[in-house]
Amino acid sequence: MPAFVYRVARPDGTTLEGQAEGENEVEVRSRLESQGVLIFSIRRLGRWSFVGGIGLFARKTWSLEEFLVFNQEFLALLKAGLPILKIWDLLIERTRKPEVQKTLRATRHDVRGGASMSEALAHHPGCFPELYIATVRAGEQSGNLPEVLQRYISYLKMMIGLRQKMTKALAYPAFLVIVGMAVIAFLLMYVLPTFSAIYGDGGSTLPPATRFLIALVHSLQAHIVVAVAAIVGFAIAFRMWLRTKNGRFVWDKAILRVPIVGDALMKHYTIQFSRTLATVLSGGTPLVTALHVVRGAVSNQFLSANLITAVQRVREGGTLAAAMEERHLLPRLALEMIGVGEETGSLESMLRDVAELYEGDLDQQLSRLTTWIEPALLLVMGILVGVIVIVMYLPIFQMAGTVR
Repeated sequence: MPAFVYRVARPDGTTLEGQAEGENEVEVRSRLESQGVLIFSIRRLGRWSFVGGIGLFARKTWSLEEFLVFNQEFLALLKAGLPILKIWDLLIERTRKPEVQKTLRATRHDVRGGASMSEALAHHPGCFPELYIATVRAGEQSGNLPEVLQRYISYLKMMIGLRQKMTKALAYPAFLVIVGMAVIAFLLMYVLPTFSAIYGDGGSTLPPATRFLIALVHSLQAHIVVAVAAIVGFAIAFRMWLRTKNGRFVWDKAILRVPIVGDALMKHYTIQFSRTLATVLSGGTPLVTALHVVRGAVSNQFLSANLITAVQRVREGGTLAAAMEERHLLPRLALEMIGVGEETGSLESMLRDVAELYEGDLDQQLSRLTTWIEPALLLVMGILVGVIVIVMYLPIFQMAGTVR
């Protein structure tokens, strides 16, 4: 969702700068005006631009790993008993990114002006996730911020570990595909033209397969610029479409229906949902409020949109398991376990059990996929390279047969 930077005046005359997320500027302006502030300016958060200002890559504040280090330092300083303003001074000094430093200075200014830390963080949703703000708020209300922050750090480590597992499972197959495509491109664009020059004007006597391959390569060479431009254009258009609300929704829905891949992703989102909800509930946040926070943390837009209906059912008095089963949001086993957790009053611990169960299941599935994908890719690439080499040497084999 787009982020906007605003500058407003409070009823007491003080000015405030911050960030807010919304579908458009009108929505953000309406939300701010409902808080009784006077709006000076609102502008969309800057993006890197390409092709006449079409935003393609959002400027990222910091990675999960950097955010983890930030919170580990924050927790260490809290446990050391330093004053909160001194803690922010040290955190600002240790931060190397100018945009993060600017945000931290604005947060420190708000805290110094009398705002609670969670209120100050809430002014910068582009930098601090809603889940993190809710965690800090729960720590402030309970008077035990270090313990709550420690749980959030544990959650971050688990999410980073889960992402690394997914990345590791895809890294080697992706490497094989890239190397295989490079070898095929080398054969087609360099080696085959050399053979074509050797065969000379005897094109009419060449085997049909060899003639077809040579004609294909010549056509590619003649239209290489157009082909590359078409590929780049398609990639840009696809990226822009994915950045739209409807495009992301359609893609996230479609990807869940892909055999094998969709099943693995559903397990990933089940872990993400369970871990996040357990973390929020552990801070004492009510279930309905916690579900709103979790909805913003679920990266699949299709599941996030359907979670709105589930939250409404829970608000009306229904159980979480029944509401989510109605929308088919989680696997059957996970819903059964959540239902048992609700009945026994141990929903938080049961959510952690669900996450651990599916983490083990996902590990096994990724291991199996990696075990099968690697040899399958090697076989496919080997067959393609072998076919190209054989087609190139067919005329030589034909001449050898004629000589005999």
